[in-house]
Amino acid sequence: METLFTESEPQVKGIERMAREASTLLEKREAEYLSIQVRSILNRCSSPRMPFTWTINPYRGCEFGCRYCYARYTHEFMGMTQWVDFEEKIYVKRDAARILARELSPERLGGQSIALGTATDPYQPAERRYGVTRSLLTVMAAASDLRLSITTKGDLVTRDIDLLRRIADRSSVQVNLTLTTLDRRLARILEFRAPTPDLRLKALRALREAGIVAGINIAPIMPAITDTSANLEAVIAAAREHGATHVYANVLFLKPSAQQAFFPFLEQHFPHLVKRYAARFARSAFLSRAYKDRIFRLVADLKRKHGFADAREFDMPAALHEAEQLPLLQISMPATSLPCVGSQSPISNVGEASRMRYSGCDESHRRARSGGCQ
Repeated sequence: METLFTESEPQVKGIERMAREASTLLEKREAEYLSIQVRSILNRCSSPRMPFTWTINPYRGCEFGCRYCYARYTHEFMGMTQWVDFEEKIYVKRDAARILARELSPERLGGQSIALGTATDPYQPAERRYGVTRSLLTVMAAASDLRLSITTKGDLVTRDIDLLRRIADRSSVQVNLTLTTLDRRLARILEFRAPTPDLRLKALRALREAGIVAGINIAPIMPAITDTSANLEAVIAAAREHGATHVYANVLFLKPSAQQAFFPFLEQHFPHLVKRYAARFARSAFLSRAYKDRIFRLVADLKRKHGFADAREFDMPAALHEAEQLPLLQISMPATSLPCVGSQSPISNVGEASRMRYSGCDESHRRARSGGCQ
């Protein structure tokens, strides 16, 4: 009988054990949704290179299916080695809001930043059904002095404008909408289940009209695919037109798990680029410093041209997967009545109950295997 998992030791532990124990919530043509019980929601990123201290991911896996996605490796920690597993097996974190309420304390966080959506999109299709992201925002709306950023391709973020405004009243919050190109055809083959570029720009405008700090994240920039001056300027100009407060950018990097999805994509759609990419990534998952410097200079020039400041309060990380996890703070918080997430009923009235990219666990292998960071 076939299994999703590779053969493993007799005693499977940590997140792999949790994945094996996950129960199916729903099977549909595009993906299977599974319910997983995790030990923590708020995960610490200790690397000084990262522009945030804490990460949160409402789900494991992402249905958007972006061919360049760096986060596919996170499913390997659960014993899955096929690259498609990341977009076809979506794990819904049970009781996420209750766990966050226990862990979240502004006094203990000390003004440190929280990134929501670093290894999975918090507004992927599963969110419409299970509402985990909204339940987490409800907890944050009841807190104060937080520094929150949300990174997404999902226009569903506009659903939560009410909660984002409540969070902004007591804390700092910004939304980063990822947009690699305005070319709808190119976007469809790169990110084939994600909302179209026009829908993301519409969401940006709606957020700005609601007074939410929101901008565009051009990431990843891909050599000979999206790195032309014309493509980058089109995105930056559209960001300005739709009221963006900021523009961030970063270039492609490909870990082995990401290469498994990206190189077949190249062979199908850009066969003339296969050898060039193979040479670029033959020795490293990262593009050369010379390439990065050239692209960042170009983006900086285009940002100045369109009225965006040079200085970046938040700089998207280039290698978040290098971050290490420290043991989570066990934070005590009064019991709060919160919705139980993980059922198939969407959470529509959660709001009445009471500054960013990569691994939501951002796990090191040790902590991922132990299950201490999910």
